[in-house]
Amino acid sequence: QVQLVESGGGLVQAGGSLRLSCAASGSIFSILAMGWYRQAPGKQRELVARITNSGNSDYADSAKGRFTISRDNAKGTVYLRMNSLKAEDTGVYYCNAGGLRFNSWGQGTQVTVAS
Repeated sequence: QVQLVESGGGLVQAGGSLRLSCAASGSIFSILAMGWYRQAPGKQRELVARITNSGNSDYADSAKGRFTISRDNAKGTVYLRMNSLKAEDTGVYYCNAGGLRFNSWGQGTQVTVAS
């Protein structure tokens, strides 16, 4: 199993930047892909970006061109650099790690973008 701890959320003005970090512990070398999901108030959790252990990444349309996901496989850490933040980026951001036999979630970190 894998445990995840997120950090880096906070309050930022529209147009600003934040970097989220997610540190995995446990069987980190069994992780195949890691990603970030967002849950806005009253909405379902949705994918923001994900990256495989070979470095392939994909993004939600809303994140393309503004967000960058990166990963350090040796450390079991994934990052999300968010630029040009908008009010609609507000929500709880959850880290996810998936393997053949597990799908783990972090506790979430709040991102609030003030317009």
